[in-house]
Amino acid sequence: MAAPVTVYGPVFSPAVARVAACLLEKDVPFQLEPVDMSKGEHRSPSFLKLQPFGQVPAFKDSLTTVFESRAICRYICDQYADSGNKTLLGRKEDGAVGRVAIEQWIESEGQNFNPPSLAIAFQLAFAPLMGRATDMAVVEQNEAKLAKVLDVYEQWFGENQYFAGDEFSLADLVHMPNTHLLVSKTNKASLFMERKNLARWWDEVSVRPSWKKVIELQSAPRPS
Repeated sequence: MAAPVTVYGPVFSPAVARVAACLLEKDVPFQLEPVDMSKGEHRSPSFLKLQPFGQVPAFKDSLTTVFESRAICRYICDQYADSGNKTLLGRKEDGAVGRVAIEQWIESEGQNFNPPSLAIAFQLAFAPLMGRATDMAVVEQNEAKLAKVLDVYEQWFGENQYFAGDEFSLADLVHMPNTHLLVSKTNKASLFMERKNLARWWDEVSVRPSWKKVIELQSAPRPS
């Protein structure tokens, strides 16, 4: 019997990995539906009904379809609130104050961390696989931008275990796919590992069972 939740897109995509990690944290069964972007499947009329911009991931359950990975993660946390990790978006008793402590760092990830980290990852990890030349000027420009963000994170983690305090939350989870790419798939791991507080954070979150399962999914043979 098919899982009631479907995630469209290749799990090696950091945005798809973000959604998969959230579902695994929430213990929500799901199936991955491949989208072969090299063949233009993300531009097909059927896929554009799910994701009007032709990007991955797209998400579908018995109630609705959602696009944009962070919106999908928020939806999962709210719609499946009683499953798995119940505090990814804060504790009920902490109300709006607890939730915004998480939301502000999710916003920081999207606005400050994702653009330079993804630009570097694309040039160093994905461009070679696509037969494209690496643009080192882009790498250097974005490395300088990312370093400034990571300096802020380093200071924060000197006083906090996780982004939103003492508990792992969606704020940590959304940062994990790009961090993994830079630490494990490029020669830029030192950006994280040479910042001791940031390195401590990564060592803690990257061994979570949900993330280990994401890596397992990414390592599985891709359908031909």
